[in-house]
Amino acid sequence: MARRALTTTAAAFATTAALLLTACGGGGDDKSAEDIKGAGGGSSSPSASASGPAGAGRPDVSVPKDLKLVFDFDKPSDAKQAAALSDAENYIRALKHGIAAQDVADPAYRFYSAAQASQYAKSQIEAWVKGGYTVYGTDKYYDDEVAAMSNGKGVVVSFCRNQAKSYSKSIKTGKVHYTEENADSYQKFRLLMVPPSGDSEAWKAVTVEVLGKAKECQ
Repeated sequence: MARRALTTTAAAFATTAALLLTACGGGGDDKSAEDIKGAGGGSSSPSASASGPAGAGRPDVSVPKDLKLVFDFDKPSDAKQAAALSDAENYIRALKHGIAAQDVADPAYRFYSAAQASQYAKSQIEAWVKGGYTVYGTDKYYDDEVAAMSNGKGVVVSFCRNQAKSYSKSIKTGKVHYTEENADSYQKFRLLMVPPSGDSEAWKAVTVEVLGKAKECQ
């Protein structure tokens, strides 16, 4: 599968964020929006893994042993921002868990997302499942930035990704599709996280923006 980035403008992100903060509710998992980035990375099989064990009332977000998710993040001193960052990380883990499980309706990503961010995760999983691939290798996330929205209703979490060592693996043949590091290896993520509501203790991603060929991440 070829890497392809979902790209939206900062203005569009801000507008969507404002709308979702006033109109989001539940853990949306509607129709897919984009068939993004897909696979220049990743492989694995839906077997056991080490990272991201399920907590009380939280779904399993573990990934297979042949996929290493590296989060080189600095924990914010502010408790709310730290929680938002932690669950932004869980959102990424949940997306990878869904790909490894080959489950478009996986409960993990639905637990940690709503609205557009849930559609994004679903579309990613669908693309991998349709292509017959799973995730493999080492996927690195770093240079996090966390900032509260001016209206106090959400937290914007941004970070870089280096997927140069993350590859796709054919489920049917087990063949790993290795690729060389290039400009497409670097991405910039920006997630709008909203605080827990109801009985949930989790922050949810409601908007995700992924910028490809991110020079600031190189």
